[in-house]
Amino acid sequence: MIPMPEVQWLDVRMPFPDEVKYAILAVSVLLFLIAFAILIWQAQRCCSKTDHLKDSMSSLVTEDSGGQSGGYLNIQSPGVKGEYAQEQVRRLSRCLSLCDSVLASSGRSGSLESLEDQEEEEEEEVRGSLRFSLYYDQTQALLVVTVLEARDLPLRDFSRSVDPFVRVRLLWARDTEGGDAEEEEEEEEEEDEGERRRAKRKKRSARSGQRLQCVLKEWQSRVVRGSSSPAFGDQFSRTLLEEELSHVTVKLEVQDFDKYSRHGTLGEVRRPLANLNMSYPLDLWQDLQKPRKDLVGEVLLSLKYMPTSQRLEVGVLKIRMISKSSRTDRAVYVRASVQCNQCRLRHQKTATKTRWDVTVFNEAMIFLLPDPPVRECSITLNVYEMHPGKKPSKRLIGQLSIGKGRQSEDEHWRLMMRSLRQPIAKWHLLYV
Repeated sequence: MIPMPEVQWLDVRMPFPDEVKYAILAVSVLLFLIAFAILIWQAQRCCSKTDHLKDSMSSLVTEDSGGQSGGYLNIQSPGVKGEYAQEQVRRLSRCLSLCDSVLASSGRSGSLESLEDQEEEEEEEVRGSLRFSLYYDQTQALLVVTVLEARDLPLRDFSRSVDPFVRVRLLWARDTEGGDAEEEEEEEEEEDEGERRRAKRKKRSARSGQRLQCVLKEWQSRVVRGSSSPAFGDQFSRTLLEEELSHVTVKLEVQDFDKYSRHGTLGEVRRPLANLNMSYPLDLWQDLQKPRKDLVGEVLLSLKYMPTSQRLEVGVLKIRMISKSSRTDRAVYVRASVQCNQCRLRHQKTATKTRWDVTVFNEAMIFLLPDPPVRECSITLNVYEMHPGKKPSKRLIGQLSIGKGRQSEDEHWRLMMRSLRQPIAKWHLLYV
C-alpha cells in the first residue's frame, strides 16, 4: 500500500484586529440593505405606473364602447381635456393681449391712418393691366386668342424685378337653367338616396354662384425676363362651334416665372364670350383682378384615423368632373400628400383610371403620422390628367386641401376625430 502525502492547508488570516473586521461586515450589510431598499422602491414605482396606464386604457375602452354621443365617440380622458383646455386658455390670453396692444396703438395713431394703410395694401395686392384680342372665324369655326402686352406689373420685393408670362384657359360651363335641371330630375328618379343628397349639394353650390366648369384648352405664353410692361404677341387658336361660344369664358392669368419654386400669380382677367361680336379682331384692355379658383368637379373622400398605430387612411372613392370631349384614351389619377406638424410625409398616388364623367377609384392610401399630439395636419389632393403620345404629359385638372387648422374644410376632419377607427366619407369640391 502506497502511503499518501500529507496535505498541508494554508491558514489564511487577515492581519486586522476583530474590531476592524466587524466594522467591514457592518458596512457591507448596510450597503446591501440600501441596494435592496432601492430595488423595492423602483419595483413599486413601476407597478404604480402600470396601474395608472391600465386605468387610463380602461377608461378609454369604456368611453369607446359606451360613451357615444350623437353617433360619434368621445375618447379624450379628463387629464387630456384639462391640458387641452389650459393650452387653449393660454393661447386665448396671448391673443387678447396682442389685440389690446394693437387697439391701443391704433387708438393713439388714429383710425383714418389705419384705413388709408389698408387701402394702400389692397391696391398693392393687384396692380397692372393686360391687353389681348379675340377673333372668331365663322368659316373655319376657329377661335383665336392673342396675348399682346401688359403694363405696370408689380415687382418682387426681394429682387425688384419680374419675369411675367400669361396662362390662357378656355373654360366651358354647362347651362344651369336647362340641361342641369333635366339632368337633376333624371338623377332624382334613377339614383339612390346618397346620389340625391349629392344633387342637393350641387343645387346649393349653384345658388351660391359657383358653376361647374371644365377646361377645354390651356396655353402658356413665352416668358419675358425682367420687364414690368412686357410685350408678348403670342397667338392661340381652338376649334369651337358657334353655338358653344355662349358657354365659354376666356381666362388670362398673369404669373411671375420662378425656376426654383411655384410661380407667383400677379392677377387675372376673365372675358365671357356670350353676346360678344368677334367677327373682326376685338382689341381689349382690362385691369388685372384678384385671382380666384374655378369649380371643376367634386371628389368623394373617405378619412379614417387609428390613434393606437398613429395611421391616417385616405380613401379616394370616386371623382365627378364634366367634360366636353368624347375621347376614351384620356386617363386620370390622384396624388395625395400629407403635411403634419410641419413635417411633409411621402406622397402617394392611385392607379391610373380611364376618365369618365364619374370615375370610380375605391383606393385607400395609408400615412404614418408623427408622434402625438397632432397640432396641424393638412391633406392635399391633386388630380392629374394624362395625355397619350410619344412623350406622355400630365396636366393638373383639380385640387383639394383639407385638414386640421383650415377654416373652410375642417368639418370632415372633426367628424373623423369623433369617429375613430371608422371611415367617414364626404363630398368635397375640386378647384383649379
